[in-house]
Amino acid sequence: MERYRQIEKSIIKKFRKEIWSPFVRAIDQYQLIQEQDKIAVCISGGKDSFLMAKCMQELQRHWQLSFSLVFLVMDPGYKEEKKEEIIKNAELLQIPIQMVPSNIFSVVTSQTDGNPCYLCARMRRGFLYDTARKLGCNKIALGHHFDDVIETTLLNVFYAGEFKTMLPKLHSTNFENLELIRPMYLIKEKNILSWARYNDLHFLNCACKFTEDIKHSKESLSKRKEMKSLIETMRKEIKDVDLHIFKAAENINMDAVLGYRKNGEKHSFLEEYDQK
Repeated sequence: MERYRQIEKSIIKKFRKEIWSPFVRAIDQYQLIQEQDKIAVCISGGKDSFLMAKCMQELQRHWQLSFSLVFLVMDPGYKEEKKEEIIKNAELLQIPIQMVPSNIFSVVTSQTDGNPCYLCARMRRGFLYDTARKLGCNKIALGHHFDDVIETTLLNVFYAGEFKTMLPKLHSTNFENLELIRPMYLIKEKNILSWARYNDLHFLNCACKFTEDIKHSKESLSKRKEMKSLIETMRKEIKDVDLHIFKAAENINMDAVLGYRKNGEKHSFLEEYDQK
């Protein structure tokens, strides 16, 4: 059996419980794919997006709905060796990628103020939406997983002072008729790592020219890494703390919150307090 076939088989068989089942459950539970969708599967070069691409290929073979896929790699200005690594992995995994060049890294590194990672993420997202639209896609798929969701939730609580999570799908506000979906929404990062190790696969961690120049000590202070470390610490005392954080976002008790925002309008519990 060819190696890429063995890798595909491992998703369905070896990691059925950890990867394939939660992947299919997210697609079904959150209604991420409809008949005749054309989806741009966005590949960054990391483990998450490459696994997502393989899962989407498997889904296309077995799912009851008919949909098409475009495997999109945005080149924001990768060094040549990084680009070659992405191409090599795509060939190994039999993923027919389309690589589209941009100058995003150059623009970001010229900005000395603010958060370069935030700016880069916004620019990359806009570029992906625009490219997907030009290719005739109505959806883009990103590789955010379960851990990204709960880390984002905590980041919003601790640093933004609001309870807001990362949704499994989202309509674009700037690109009409385009929708973002997150098929990896229910898959834990530890299981993605296990799948990569099991198949002896090696992917990019971060190919950004900016972060390559940052000392490890500074990089380790990133807010998202803080959240990851915090969750690991809490897990020692509360076994399923990550699941509890995740569930909290779908179990909000509106009778016991001080206020909320809906469509940009702020509301207080006092509005209905005397009506009860």
